Amino acid sequence: MRTITVHASQEYDIYIENGILDACGTILKEATKAQKTAVITDDTVDALYSARVTESLEAAGFEVFKFVFPHGEPSKCSATLNQIYDFLCENSITRTDCLVALGGGVVGDITGFAAATFLRGMDFVQIPTTLLAQVDSSVGGKTAIDLPGGKNLVGAFKQPVCVICDPETLRTLPAEIFSDGMGEVIKYGMIRDAALFDQIAAHDQESITAILEDVIAACISIKRDVVEADEFDTGERMILNFGHTLGHAIESYYHYETYSHGSAVAAGMCMMAAKTCTPEVTERLKKCVQAYNLPTEVPVEMKELVPLCGKDKKRAASQLRFIVCKTIGRAEIHTMPFDSFSLWMEA
Repeated sequence: MRTITVHASQEYDIYIENGILDACGTILKEATKAQKTAVITDDTVDALYSARVTESLEAAGFEVFKFVFPHGEPSKCSATLNQIYDFLCENSITRTDCLVALGGGVVGDITGFAAATFLRGMDFVQIPTTLLAQVDSSVGGKTAIDLPGGKNLVGAFKQPVCVICDPETLRTLPAEIFSDGMGEVIKYGMIRDAALFDQIAAHDQESITAILEDVIAACISIKRDVVEADEFDTGERMILNFGHTLGHAIESYYHYETYSHGSAVAAGMCMMAAKTCTPEVTERLKKCVQAYNLPTEVPVEMKELVPLCGKDKKRAASQLRFIVCKTIGRAEIHTMPFDSFSLWMEA
């Protein structure tokens, strides 16, 4: 079993091992003093893994409750959050109990936000079951829900008590959801680790599975380092948003229906590279993205996307902060007046 420790405002361990899902109860028993656990999951993951998780939690002595909501980004909203609050009240969940986020990024984000806010804060554990959640969203303590005005606009920083990553859960992912996670994996190589990018680029959707545990650990280690340096996203942590300024705009433009998060980020990275990188770097990135069946662009004019970039949470007053990778393995934070950004992007 690999263990990566995050030294943030709350120190916690990330465990990575095939089959570790069946030991989640034992692991959680060491991480929290809770007696009750509330498993929050979606209807897809519920059918696949809730029984195993519940059995492990009960074997470890926890009383287990479960809340299931419809899968997909549209569920990451205030209506679902209020349903979770009501569920916690109905089952007399207290501040000394623990929430279990079992699922992908949507489940982790909304469960983490519930844990940060219900009774002014309680323990929660991340058990990510998608590649995107394992390498990115389950680590670092960012939690949020979406608003009609934009993605992740209401949230809080809340570190989990531990993260339990079982790569075997990725075997049940549809091909397009696995590809979605590879969008974030490629991002990590672009922003911090040229050797990782080379490793990813040397494989494709099928062959990457042979080294997947190593790749997951590498991505988590990069995020751990960045989070430890800037937990609250005021400086270096912004590099994790490479591809996201345009990516979030793409998601919003298509009402979170056409492009998944990782796909939108992949297109956003390539579109930003086309504006800021040499043709050689841009072509390498595009070939890597295409090897994992991800888009390099979207069929919409830039003038339609740019106004949506203005709703991004990385905007500060009239300034927009965005990430550029002129070379593979090194990210830079750029700041530009939003009006100038609009003119530049639309040129």
